[in-house]
Amino acid sequence: MLKTLCVGASLGSIYIFKSGVFKVNAETPRYMAEPLTDSSVLIKDSGLMRVRMEKFIMGLQGEFCRAIKDQEEKGEWQVDRWTREEGGGGVTCVIQDGHIFEKAGVGVSVVHGLIPPSAVAQMNARGKKLPEGEEMPFFACGISSVIHPRNPNVPTLHFNYRYFEVQESSGKVRWWFGGGCDLTPYYLDEEDGKYFHQTLKTACDKHNTKFYSKFKAWCDDYFRIKHRNISRGIGGIFFDDLDSPTPEKCFGFVKECGNAVIPSYIPLVEKNKNKGYGYAERQWQLIRRGHYAEFNLVYDRGTKFGLYTPGARYESILMSLPLNAKWEYMHVPEQGSKEAKLVEILKNPKEWV
Repeated sequence: MLKTLCVGASLGSIYIFKSGVFKVNAETPRYMAEPLTDSSVLIKDSGLMRVRMEKFIMGLQGEFCRAIKDQEEKGEWQVDRWTREEGGGGVTCVIQDGHIFEKAGVGVSVVHGLIPPSAVAQMNARGKKLPEGEEMPFFACGISSVIHPRNPNVPTLHFNYRYFEVQESSGKVRWWFGGGCDLTPYYLDEEDGKYFHQTLKTACDKHNTKFYSKFKAWCDDYFRIKHRNISRGIGGIFFDDLDSPTPEKCFGFVKECGNAVIPSYIPLVEKNKNKGYGYAERQWQLIRRGHYAEFNLVYDRGTKFGLYTPGARYESILMSLPLNAKWEYMHVPEQGSKEAKLVEILKNPKEWV
């Protein structure tokens, strides 16, 4: 059972909540809500990776939400801080029906408890080799965002970065990081595609010059809508089960990728948000959003893990779905059209940089 505790509003450097006052000072970023872990623990920074990761994603959520709101002329973030009886909770921020963003969501989750055998089986399906048939203590935290723009000339963005720990019955703690960032345009702008991928490559190259090509290929494979034989978008980077060479280096890489989100996407919003479009472009956007929803509901690992976790908060898990979508029977873009040009890239992912 889930319980929503409070909704906060920013008043300079102080956030007011029904549960009290959370003061943001020089040691803590401007969060969107009171963190799940006591703020004094986050400020102290005990060195525990779970604490450091939570502090990072709470800060990234605040920075990204402010960057999105700087573009949006209508509405405010709906900030929802929730808890789960089994342990932990999250902060979900959503803007709906704005002028620039039809639906924008940025969620942080920090959950712990006992992982059920069904969720263990989901992880073992991708090669984790955890003991099956038993509940194990786990901790997971992550940030996940999907931005669905109103204008079809502005691409949809998704990013997700997460940290996971599980303790086996022997007492051994297994840990790993995962995540990625990818772009789903409705109309192909090769300049935008190159810019987006180059920004991600620059972030990857600071840590390992082989990361971008490896994780770009992984992204192309992962975000494949197999029943349609197309990719969800033009890709980006994706990685999972990152547990070497050290926790510190893995964390440094994840922070680098997370900090690359704003510079990779906001310039594309600014460039395209005022371009004109008509009824035909809107209908194509809705069809492509239908494909987006298909991937998230049929293939996405995060969605599956969330739905299998006791006390799952379905509103936050399904935050990624668009506000509007359509499924037109046997739709095929006209040969030679701008829509057909995009589909060709979706069928055959290209090297952008």
